[in-house]
Amino acid sequence: MTTNNTFKKLFAIALIATLAFTMVACGGAKKPATDVVTITVGATDVPHSEVLEFIKPLLEKEGVNLNIRVFNDYTMPNETLAGGDLDANYFQHKPWLENYVTESGNDIISLIGVHIEPMGGYSKKISDINELQDGAKVGIPNAVSEVGRVLALLESKGLITLTEGVGLKGTLQDIVANPKNLNFTEVDASLLAPTIDEYDLAIINTNFALQAGFVPANDALIIEGTESPYVNVLAVRAESKENAAINKLAELLLSAEVAQFIEEKYEGAVVPAQVRY
Repeated sequence: MTTNNTFKKLFAIALIATLAFTMVACGGAKKPATDVVTITVGATDVPHSEVLEFIKPLLEKEGVNLNIRVFNDYTMPNETLAGGDLDANYFQHKPWLENYVTESGNDIISLIGVHIEPMGGYSKKISDINELQDGAKVGIPNAVSEVGRVLALLESKGLITLTEGVGLKGTLQDIVANPKNLNFTEVDASLLAPTIDEYDLAIINTNFALQAGFVPANDALIIEGTESPYVNVLAVRAESKENAAINKLAELLLSAEVAQFIEEKYEGAVVPAQVRY
């Protein structure tokens, strides 16, 4: 009887040990999963989404999953952010955002400035700006915040003269001297590169120029200097200013790794800015 009881006890102990081992082997004892936060950021294709793709694995190490939503226009990213379907956007320069906020009343702010994309003039018809003929057709972006920028660039190259003191807020009506009688056509910024053959000169935003295969440092006949105030920003709803995940994104966008990536990949077509607001 004693031997039988001992056998039963040993059998029970062995069975419990086997079950415990099986549970561990099959994943019965698991470490609690780390909480991962997902944020959705709107961006235009080049260079913005490429920069975000670069930092995506770095951000994942910080416990943040980055969902990138690519837009092909300059209108919807702000509307979508204001509507709550994005946590942030990264596609526009600061004056563009300021103009949008003034017109819409939506409470969107610049969190940081990441880079500058010098705007340039391109052509398929001439190879030097001095070849621009009298009455040449010039395509420019039609957005209010871009017209002043374009005209300031043209004035800096001696192609036009603007009303004194107008600065970056000039309009076509502020042109007081136009020695080559340039004929301006205002077009949606995204359409200038695809329709460049229609113009003698097209002033194109760098992101659209890059998408069209231009190398701004080589192909632009005229281009802004690095002193441009048009810094591209990470924009958020004001209520999200202290959001931890968004601020991790902001810190990475201001990192030395991102600055090096921008400098090496875009070779002067995009210039790191690294501004905190």
